[in-house]
Formats: sequence, structure tokens, C-alpha cells
Amino acid sequence: MPETQQQWNVTGTSGFDSLKLNSSAPVPTLTDSAVLVKLSAASLNYRDLAIPNGKYPFPVASNVIPGSDGAGTVIAVGKAVTKFKEGDKVLTLFNQGHLAGSLDFAAIGTGLGGAVDGTFREYAAFSEQGLVHQPPSLSFLEGSTLTCAGLTAWNALYGLKALKPGDYVLTQGTGGVSIFAVQFAKAAGAKVIATTSSAAKTEKLKSLGADHVINYKETPGWGEEAKKLTPGGQGVQHVLEVGGPATMAQSLKAIAFDGVISIIGFLGGGDHEKQPGFLDCLMNICTVRGVLVGNRMQFEEMNRAIEANGIKPVVDEKVFKLTELKEAYQYMWDQKHFGKLCISME
Repeated sequence: MPETQQQWNVTGTSGFDSLKLNSSAPVPTLTDSAVLVKLSAASLNYRDLAIPNGKYPFPVASNVIPGSDGAGTVIAVGKAVTKFKEGDKVLTLFNQGHLAGSLDFAAIGTGLGGAVDGTFREYAAFSEQGLVHQPPSLSFLEGSTLTCAGLTAWNALYGLKALKPGDYVLTQGTGGVSIFAVQFAKAAGAKVIATTSSAAKTEKLKSLGADHVINYKETPGWGEEAKKLTPGGQGVQHVLEVGGPATMAQSLKAIAFDGVISIIGFLGGGDHEKQPGFLDCLMNICTVRGVLVGNRMQFEEMNRAIEANGIKPVVDEKVFKLTELKEAYQYMWDQKHFGKLCISME
């Protein structure tokens, strides 16, 4: 066991130059209730880009090790640990204290790579409560995509009002959450309407099972178009809203009565003054819900579904090394990725 490791820290909020690599950081010591993991892969989320730019709305610790998503192998366990043993392949839980039920203030303060040290390093010690077993059919790169994007999509589709066969789901774009939503919805026997901006991405979405793909640049009124594609023009039961104020009006035009719009991101920016108001929820008789990933119980449910249905996470063809983390941030910022962008520590 080495005594030192490579790890990244976020040293400020001046942009990606705030990311600093420490090549001689100490390997964590093991406590009685902790699990020591040799990390093999991690994946990036938009949140990771927001933190060094000072644009993340939740708690961030000073000089934090970034990264919420990690996959690796247990190399040692404390004497009080019962859930894991040496050699187990494990994945990190995003909010380490969110084990079941609804999120609370205490659990928000346990977010990996924000409030507490994360996964962009070679070795990490976690509470046994903050890990789950990796689905056996997945590689470390594939497994590392589940912590945030996979679980967020699962929570959106099952956390409040469970998706049913025959339901219609509307996804936006080709980011990690949206692609997982396509895969999970198809496995559940639902119909998927996806939006994107390019012909190449249209073909990829169809290959993943999307039943209809709308080019939002060619069809600015894509919400109304999506509604027309549903039986009787009644609308979709679930929308995964990743664009924020810029796209919310169209999501409301697409939603069916008693449908659920899960607000996941704020990628689109846009004019907050022009976004819909609360009365629009009444006019459309729908639920609009904020989603911040999900709990460990949901993670374990999702992993069983992934294994049972042979679902393979979509990993971008370009994989970065741990030492290339800054380049990976820029690659994702420039929106060059399709699916999940991963870091290999191997």
C-alpha cells in the first residue's frame, strides 16, 4: 500500500485554473467503520464544472477534493464494517448521508466533491453506508456513471410517481441524465420522445430506443410537437427538465394532466423573468419537482434493474487520465461529449 497518491483540489472559484494537482497527497488512514477503496474510474457532471466557477448553489468545502462519481475495489475494511469485504467492486453514493426517504439538510451537507472530499484521487476512505455494490455486468468506467446521472434519472422516473408501461417520457438533449432516462424508460415499457439539435445525435438517440426525436433548433415549439405525438394529444407523463428557465415553458406545453416535470439542471440559463410562474402548474394540473440525485435504497433498486435488463451506460469514446482532469473539464465545457465523460485511474 503506497503512503502517497495523486489527488486534485479545488482551491478557489476563478475557473478551471482553480483545480490543482497534488502528486504526494497522503493515502487516507482506515478507521473502524470505514472502507478503503482503490478508485479505478470516475465520471464528470455539470456540477463539477460549476464548483470551480463559483456557480454551485449547494455547500462546498474549502480546498475540497472534487468529484462525486467513483468506482473501485475495496482494499481494506475497518473492524466494524459488515457490508463489504476486500475485493468487492463498489460505487460511491452522491450524498453520503442520504440512505433512504427524502433528502434533508443534514444529508445535503454530505455531498461528495462539494461538502466533503470526493473521488478525483487514487484512494479514498468512505463510510460503509456511503457505498453500494457495483452491478457485476458493468466495467468500472460504466459503473462510475451511475452515482449522479444514473440515480438522478431513476429518481425522476420512480421517486415521486413511478413510471408505468405505456407512459410517455420526454427527455432533453444527450447528456448523461437524459440518456439514462431513455434507457430506463424503454426497459420499463414506456415510450420516449427525445429532443436534440443535430442529425447525428438523432440517430444515436434512436439507436438507444427513442421512439421519436425532435430537433429543437428546427422545431422551437417542441413541447407542443411532443404533445401531438402522444395518444389523443394528451401529453407526456414525465418530463426530465435539464435546461432550466430557457426550456420550462415548452416542458409545460408537453406535460399531461397529473404528469410530473422533474427539474434536474440549469444548463440552458436564459431570462428568469420570462420563465413560467407557479400558476402554470395549476393551469396544466401537473407536479413540478426539484430533484437532487437520490438515496442509497433507490441506488440499489436501480442497480438491480440495470443488471436484470442488461442496460449498458453510454460512455464517451474519449476517456481522460487522472492527470488530465483540467482537459476533461474543458472538453465537457465545450460540449464535445456524448453520454458520460469518464476519468480512468488505471
